[in-house]
Amino acid sequence: MIYKKDANFPYPILSSNTFAYEESDFMIKVSFEEDGDLYKFKIQNNLTSEFIKNLLYSEGAQYLLVIQSKDTKFFSLEPNNLQVEIPKNRMSLSSRTSIQMHIVANEDISFAQNNELNSFYDELKASITVPKFAMLGFSNIVTFEGGMKNPLDLFEKRLDPQLSSAIKFELGSECIIIHFRDEEMQFQSMAKANAFLNPYLYTGLRMALERFISTYAEEDDDVVEISQITQPKDLLDYKLYNLMVSKSVEELSVDNIDEIIGRISHQIIEKYVKAVKELIAHED
Repeated sequence: MIYKKDANFPYPILSSNTFAYEESDFMIKVSFEEDGDLYKFKIQNNLTSEFIKNLLYSEGAQYLLVIQSKDTKFFSLEPNNLQVEIPKNRMSLSSRTSIQMHIVANEDISFAQNNELNSFYDELKASITVPKFAMLGFSNIVTFEGGMKNPLDLFEKRLDPQLSSAIKFELGSECIIIHFRDEEMQFQSMAKANAFLNPYLYTGLRMALERFISTYAEEDDDVVEISQITQPKDLLDYKLYNLMVSKSVEELSVDNIDEIIGRISHQIIEKYVKAVKELIAHED
């Protein structure tokens, strides 16, 4: 099965919106293509828990890929080979396909040495043992909607030397498009270039979420109850909706928009500040 919200587990679980772990995260992106008689899924994951990583590479745990469409299939994946090829005669895909990665214990796992848990578990973790075959963590859900090829790609960068301004933001049909007049504005020659782009991404996210509010809030209101709206048909709004659902965002409003950006972007400003500090330290 696919976990759409935090389930009740009798022990700490790693997920994209967990409070059991201090800083660890588990997010995936999925690329999909058809190649003759095969469906090919390739997973790119962001798993920051060293405790869980060590279990995966020591075979104390394993990745389990869940693909839910007309059928629901489960596939074991090796940590160094996060992809699967499925003969088309083994699986039928509908117009909507949801994908999630699970991490499952291959043996009884003691949490006594798990130093990534929050302080609540300091006196409890020595008594926590997760049994074989039990869930250790689950990722966000990636959903392919019709011809949507990049379900998690929120941004697209374009270079336009004729641009009348240094930078321009555009809310496209599927992505937030950032137009640059000059390549240097993308910091491509610098280490941690992606982190230096984060203020641009923050601005784009704010624009997109402000439009989301104006589109889906009730008349004369500036609050969107996420669980009360129907899934958006606009692909960019659909991606934002999925991100908010995956982070258990219940309400989006003008007043909490910056808080929501922080939740769905996984510390976008903090990463920018850290990159700036590292640059300054390196110069010294």
